[in-house]
Amino acid sequence: MSLTTTGEASRVALAREGAGKLMHRCKVLAQCTEKPGEILRTFLSPAMDEVHGTMRPWMEAAGMTVAVDWAGNLRGLYAADGNESAPRLLIGSHLDTVPNAGAYDGVLGVLMGLALVEARAVRSYPFAIEVIGFSDEEGTRFGAPFLGSRAVVGELESNLLQCVDGDGVSVADALRDYAALRPETVEAALSPRAAAYLEFHIEQGPVLESRNLALGIVEGLAGQSRCNVEFRGRAGHAGTNPMKQRRDALAGAAEWITTVEAIAKRYENAVATVGQIAAEPGGVNVIPGVVRCSVDVRHAEDAVRAAVVQGILEEARAIAAKRGLHVKIAQYHEQPAVKLNAELVALAERAAGHAGYATKRMTSGAGHDAMVIAPHVPSAMVFLRNPGGVSHHPDENVAEEDVAAAIHMGLCFLDEFAAHVKGKGQSA
Repeated sequence: MSLTTTGEASRVALAREGAGKLMHRCKVLAQCTEKPGEILRTFLSPAMDEVHGTMRPWMEAAGMTVAVDWAGNLRGLYAADGNESAPRLLIGSHLDTVPNAGAYDGVLGVLMGLALVEARAVRSYPFAIEVIGFSDEEGTRFGAPFLGSRAVVGELESNLLQCVDGDGVSVADALRDYAALRPETVEAALSPRAAAYLEFHIEQGPVLESRNLALGIVEGLAGQSRCNVEFRGRAGHAGTNPMKQRRDALAGAAEWITTVEAIAKRYENAVATVGQIAAEPGGVNVIPGVVRCSVDVRHAEDAVRAAVVQGILEEARAIAAKRGLHVKIAQYHEQPAVKLNAELVALAERAAGHAGYATKRMTSGAGHDAMVIAPHVPSAMVFLRNPGGVSHHPDENVAEEDVAAAIHMGLCFLDEFAAHVKGKGQSA
């Protein structure tokens, strides 16, 4: 990479220094967990409080004003020249995890925002930077994702508030108790000065590695549908019920699961997953009478996703009818596909080019907070290469040199965004 200016050399040096610090911080935050021996942080948990307590001094040392809102989102504001009325660039991701998680999913994106604020000294920008660590993206505690970002955009609706965790505590009760114990919490709201949102995230897949690219530019996120499907037959003794007279709920569910895979394969780039299955009564010598399954369907085009879901559910009904079973279907999560802002996507692509990195435009099959923020604020997203494509697993990793590339690209993005803001006539 040619270093043609002192400013460029400075950015490279800052990126390398920031990458080492960010990798260390990811390891520090990995120690904040609800379960010794593995990484687990759920919505509004003490482990999340520990993350906030660890990050607050880092953010304050960078000149940021730090607060936690009533939905448990960590908010750090670096105001341009002390002017809080300036347009804001939001940079964020989530701080919660799946069970037995890796050290980088979500957290890296929040720390990227902090790294860019710490490197701000190379430029004076006509905008403020707000770094947001969302309290829930994974949905681990309540089964419903994006609770933190939904609260920020005012979309924490009654059906979500009624979701309960394994202890029978509802989202509404958890939020009420959380805020009552923390009177210093601020409003969970999107600033009216928010001009753009930028999210960095490990890819969670093998595409960038297969193309030997450090960075990818996300231009859209696949929509998601989630359903619970229950097959109900008749339990009975495994040794005394002839095969032709059985109403085996598990056999029906097994036949259906193979059709889920087959239907998804008919549509290019569609994915469908049965990730949970529970059989009752659960005895080794008892015919299963009830089987409950989950199914998750994703595609970048909502019409295609709807067709896949329709086909899968029709097969569930047909198989149940053929086998003398009853089927009960509950569709509990619908997240439309999201196209990110074309202007910001191009800006991010241009910033990567200025930093000297080739990129690939991508659609994210995984859900991210950008899905929730994008309909309200122009948004862009950047993927970092994920060695082995391993994520949601302790072996999850990212290379320090790729983090340095992302920070370098991010600094170029700040320069590009400054010109963008001035061009829009939004300067402070």
